[in-house]
Amino acid sequence: MPFLHKLLRDDAGATAIEYGLIAALIAVAVMTTVSGLGTQLNTTFQKTSSRLQAANA
Repeated sequence: MPFLHKLLRDDAGATAIEYGLIAALIAVAVMTTVSGLGTQLNTTFQKTSSRLQAANA
């Protein structure tokens, strides 16, 4: 019985789950930001490439 009582009061697993959720939210935020920046960088490189090709023609 003392083991069961101690097991019910132990919250180490809950803390680990909370840290996992925080890490997942941070990962989603980073992926969203990188995705947006990647699109902007791709557009910038395409514009630069087309202007360089036009200048060399």
